[in-house]
Amino acid sequence: MRRVARRDDNHAEVVAALRQLGCTVQDLAAVGDGCPDILVGFRGRNLCLEIKDGAKPPSARTLTPEQVVWHHDWRGQVVVVTSREEAIRAVTEVPR
Repeated sequence: MRRVARRDDNHAEVVAALRQLGCTVQDLAAVGDGCPDILVGFRGRNLCLEIKDGAKPPSARTLTPEQVVWHHDWRGQVVVVTSREEAIRAVTEVPR
């Protein structure tokens, strides 16, 4: 049985900043099984973002074992971000 999905404290802030930038954002946090927190569409590209709380110590920002497997097996783009600034940089610097 899967445990209830938990969102990092900065999840809503990151999503709001991306939407303000003009991105479409699909929340995937409830999917589980290591799937990243959000799917972002911007400038005709899609990007998966895993949100970690940059206010927490590095040991609390590590990927879960399921996330490690998902990231390893995924053949698309996935980025771990710890702040709204990192998220904006990640979506605006996606290669075309």
